[in-house]
Amino acid sequence: MAQATRRATACAVALATGTMLCSGGAQGDGPARHASSIPGLPADPAVTARILALDPDALTERDVRETLSRAPAPRIIALHGSLPIVTMEPFARFMIAMGYPDERIRDPGDGSYSQGSFGSSARLAGMLAWYYEREGMMPMLIGHSQGGMLVVRTLHELAGGFADSVAVWDPVTDLPLPRRTIVDPRDGRTRPVVGLRVPFAAALATGFLPRLLLLQWDMLPRLRVIPDSVDEFAGYTLEWDPVAGELPGGTPYAATGRANVRNVTLPSDYHHVTLPQAEHLAADAVTRAWIDAYQPGAATPGPSLDGTADTANLLHAADIWRSVRRHWCIEAQRLIRAAAAP
Repeated sequence: MAQATRRATACAVALATGTMLCSGGAQGDGPARHASSIPGLPADPAVTARILALDPDALTERDVRETLSRAPAPRIIALHGSLPIVTMEPFARFMIAMGYPDERIRDPGDGSYSQGSFGSSARLAGMLAWYYEREGMMPMLIGHSQGGMLVVRTLHELAGGFADSVAVWDPVTDLPLPRRTIVDPRDGRTRPVVGLRVPFAAALATGFLPRLLLLQWDMLPRLRVIPDSVDEFAGYTLEWDPVAGELPGGTPYAATGRANVRNVTLPSDYHHVTLPQAEHLAADAVTRAWIDAYQPGAATPGPSLDGTADTANLLHAADIWRSVRRHWCIEAQRLIRAAAAP
């Protein structure tokens, strides 16, 4: 009964969002055998040309509104902490208000914008593979507190850090499939789930202390070590964070290989529990302009603030949004090029 209810909910969400995830039994609508067969690709050659001409590192608000909004977008899976007093829904709504497609953040099973963080990393890794096989784009991962731990754990799962193979997992029925490989829609090859790469992942206020208290001891040596299963990773920390057990001079995130890993220290007046609350930033013209012009590492990024705007959580919201829209552009261009290939 629970599975039937979940499936009915998935169909309702699919109808509401225009997706095609509720047909075809446990394997959904079946894998796309070539990128050109993936729904959502622009049919107008002029639109395609404009998307391919975008510079991912210099996107403007107008680029997002007029061009990138017409491109396919990777899914974003947002994971909240162990005590979801504040879920990731406010942050999801912030990204939607900034221009990200609503249906690419909603869970196809229950329609939620935020997922729990006590699930299995093997399950999440299998879901990422399922999405990639059907949509041609690996999802992005953003986790708050324990959600950040699950993000990092899933990256290790994709790198083979816990098992040599991982089952593909259907997010609509919430069941594993009897296979551990997918058909890559970009080149038609059969490939294992282990070895896939996420374009962007982020962890907000994820510390070592909760790993001890929650008996997640196998993550202690892995928590700040980022494998090659992600292109870009950003870790956001508060220097005095009693919830995460973070102190000044703590262990930074570091790559084991070629992953681009960035460490961002948040202002001291930010608070662990309320970090996902960013929806107000997109509604204010001043903070929205600041976010659109933000560049990491710049001393005075964007227009100066006038002192009247609510700037709570501005830094990580701007930093994550820049990475999200950048990888949205990169992944859309890759998919379009793959669709044009023989």
